[in-house]
Amino acid sequence: MPHFDFDQEAEHIRFRLIYNYALEERKKKVKSILVTLPKPENDKNPYAELAKKLNLKIDFRSFIHVDGVPAKDFRKEKITLSDFTAVIFTSRNSADHFFRICEEMRFEVPVEMKYFCLSETIALYLQKYIQYRKRKIFFGKQTAADLAEILKKHSGEKFLYPCSDVAAEETQKFLLDNGYNFTPAVLFRTVCSDLSDLAEVFYDVIAFFSPSSIQSLYKNFPDFKQNNTRIAAFGATTHKAVIDAGLILDIPAPTPGAPSMTMAIEQYVKMVNK
Repeated sequence: MPHFDFDQEAEHIRFRLIYNYALEERKKKVKSILVTLPKPENDKNPYAELAKKLNLKIDFRSFIHVDGVPAKDFRKEKITLSDFTAVIFTSRNSADHFFRICEEMRFEVPVEMKYFCLSETIALYLQKYIQYRKRKIFFGKQTAADLAEILKKHSGEKFLYPCSDVAAEETQKFLLDNGYNFTPAVLFRTVCSDLSDLAEVFYDVIAFFSPSSIQSLYKNFPDFKQNNTRIAAFGATTHKAVIDAGLILDIPAPTPGAPSMTMAIEQYVKMVNK
């Protein structure tokens, strides 16, 4: 018969009740939202549509930015670009800096190079650098696991994995666990942006997309108090960073009913702005 710690279970239930009550108490009207991403290039994006649909003020401000690793520093990693037959891209940044470092190193990327992208958006972005239809490009839906079947068919490739100094642990773990021959190459570094101009600016909701953005928040504002500001966060690692920082996670995404951040925010705003 299994053993139950009734005191521990009672404490857990008590905590959840208090936490849920706190979330209920925080359900106040939302008028302004800060999205911690660069501002989209045009108004044809889900956030612009959301702002218009629900009469919201939505601003954008990237809490982090990336600095490219110079060729002289990359040489210290002793990675020979010509050794690789395939590249794994987890973001547009990784693509930008891969082709940048190739140019700086005067390395001409072979036509035979294969590209494995975590999403179709990243795959299509490669058109900026290569003739899309004449290259071997594969993509998944969102994670490395989505590429599992394709990667199995190309398990003999030698993969280069362009990444930042805070590389996605999930992708690396997947590649390691499945025994792929890959080499991480740190081509760019994640840097906290200067947010001093936001010191006296307040938003009803702040939307985060990475643990690095949470770090940036506290680097810029060590005494930050959440108060009535609702926190939205995308992805498990960002959820954990929010909670580890002692913040209340009001709007988690993705969820089965809200696979995107805009959908999660829309559901929340409709609920509290009744």
